[in-house]
Amino acid sequence: MTTVLEKPDTTRPAEATAPAPRVRRVSRPVLVAAVVVAWLVLFAVLRGRQTLTLAAAELTDLHRWFNDVNDSVGADRNSNPLFLYFFNEIRLVIDTLVTFVQELISQPPQGRPVPQIGWLGVVGIAGYVSWAVGNWRVALLTVAGFTFIGLQGLWQEGMDTLALTLSAVLVALLVALPLGVWAGLSDRFNRIVTPFLDFMQTMPTFVYLAPLTLFFLIGPASATIATLIYAAPPAIRITAHAVRSVPGTTVEAADSLGATRRQALLKVLLPMSKRTVVMGVNQTIMAALAMVTIAALIDAPGLGKTVVQALQSLDVGTAFNAGLAIVVMAVVLDRVTTAAAGREESARRAGSRVVAWRRPLLGAGAAVTAVLVHLSHTYVWAADYPGEGDLGTSIARAADSATTWAQDNLSGMTNAFRDALTTGLLNPFQALLTDSPWWLVGAALIGLGAVLGGWRAGVSAAVCVGLLVGTGVWSDSMTTMASTVVATVLVMVLGVGFGVWMGRSPRVDRVLRPTLDAAQVMPPFVYLVPFLALFGATRFTAIVAAVVYAAPVAIKIIADGVRNVPQTTVEAATSAGCNTWQIITKVQLPMARGALTLATNQGLIYVLSMVVVGGLVGAGALGYDVVAGFSQGQLYGKGLAAGLAIVLLGVMFDRITQAAARRTGA
Repeated sequence: MTTVLEKPDTTRPAEATAPAPRVRRVSRPVLVAAVVVAWLVLFAVLRGRQTLTLAAAELTDLHRWFNDVNDSVGADRNSNPLFLYFFNEIRLVIDTLVTFVQELISQPPQGRPVPQIGWLGVVGIAGYVSWAVGNWRVALLTVAGFTFIGLQGLWQEGMDTLALTLSAVLVALLVALPLGVWAGLSDRFNRIVTPFLDFMQTMPTFVYLAPLTLFFLIGPASATIATLIYAAPPAIRITAHAVRSVPGTTVEAADSLGATRRQALLKVLLPMSKRTVVMGVNQTIMAALAMVTIAALIDAPGLGKTVVQALQSLDVGTAFNAGLAIVVMAVVLDRVTTAAAGREESARRAGSRVVAWRRPLLGAGAAVTAVLVHLSHTYVWAADYPGEGDLGTSIARAADSATTWAQDNLSGMTNAFRDALTTGLLNPFQALLTDSPWWLVGAALIGLGAVLGGWRAGVSAAVCVGLLVGTGVWSDSMTTMASTVVATVLVMVLGVGFGVWMGRSPRVDRVLRPTLDAAQVMPPFVYLVPFLALFGATRFTAIVAAVVYAAPVAIKIIADGVRNVPQTTVEAATSAGCNTWQIITKVQLPMARGALTLATNQGLIYVLSMVVVGGLVGAGALGYDVVAGFSQGQLYGKGLAAGLAIVLLGVMFDRITQAAARRTGA
């Protein structure tokens, strides 16, 4: 069968195809501006209406219900099977562990005037362990650090803090390392556990305390449980990442040799990921130390309790002395675990000859340490730290003198800076949030979330706004949000300025990065002390402390983003005649916008956690509500609701900024 193809009739004019109409998409900046303008217009018309303002001592039905639950739990604690055979047993086990460690190095057991291992033995063990897992420099730093804490007159408090930290880290690692390995081996389990880890790391440290006291009472046990819950996520994440980072070819080679899954895990995966896992241990220890100091709010002993009591009484000298001891302990623990992570690489650089000498020296060091432990167990002079803390008294007096001098000579400048920022930025923005109708603020937040992060972020914002209204602390939530956003703006100003400088100059990066690393080691409490001396007990103190606390992480993220801009692109812009300012604003920052959004995300989370801690120094709002809930029984329900509100703010900020980071290519 033959098919005849018709020739097209070229004599007829071809029908013109109408071009498809172009649909112009409105850019996100325009949409954001539209939402803000609409908000401002409606705010001017509806200001002061439906603001959901609640008096300081006023309680809602939810707060009273929380109080009733707390009273009911307290009444049934010794009769309810769930408490008798579960919560009480967990508390008993943790309390036994903490008590054992405390009595070993800190609190003297009944019938003995000194600890089982006194100060000389503790210093000897700490120095020997630091040498064994690190090097002699780290050992020297450890011995000097522990000795310094003793000379401050804070040996007992320091050992209490160390005991709680070690107990929490031990239990956290027993749980976190197996879960991390499981998440590294199983994609399904990793997908399941990741949202929980995101949620746990989004929650500010304050929030862990109130619900745990409901089940485990106040005291060292609750503090340790809160600490291990807060400190476990970094170890799980980093361990999973370490296992997943082992080259697939190595695992395949082990499989081809007939290794079982257990053998591949124990002989290949874990040994090759050991260094990264030790870095996870480092992060867990740092998180635990930060949490242990804050857990002083629920009667955890140690240096944190000294800082809290000093902050509440505005005793800057005592707070500075104890804060300095926390910093010293944090630096020591960080350096030891960091050195442990790089131990194998250092041994390879040193060579086999040095390694051969190291073993007999470690044996001799173990013998000397055993002698020191025996002396500290036997003799009072080696058990009870000598001296009356004259160095600590001198440090406290110097801090008080510096505070007085700063207040006398710098108050004009600091007050002017505080008043300018408060009047020009903080007060207007806070008024916009607290004096707008609650539904208007909620609609604006949902709209901004949808524009910046997409419809899923908008839905998350809607859920969080609805739950925030239900907590009954809407006005305090908006006050906290105002402080958080203002502080985050300042963080990003510093982050862009220093981040671009570091990203463009390797020399500047080498100079500033150690300082930023050291700043991230310091627990949040410590940042409040110097700014309390400069600005007094005000919300501005909390904001400035939050900026200094959050700036290092934002600076490092932006610096890495700028550095990762392809050099060929920068060279092309230079050859086209662009000057330095044009290269930064037209090339590097636009191409690093993903890093900028990620830095905003991390800055918001860090700022939020610090702003609520500022409730101790007059920041008010949600931070004050949480602290008041611990100290005043009738406000327990309101404090618990405030903690929930902090979580909702953190989740909303995190979801919007993470979604925005993904949309900008982070």
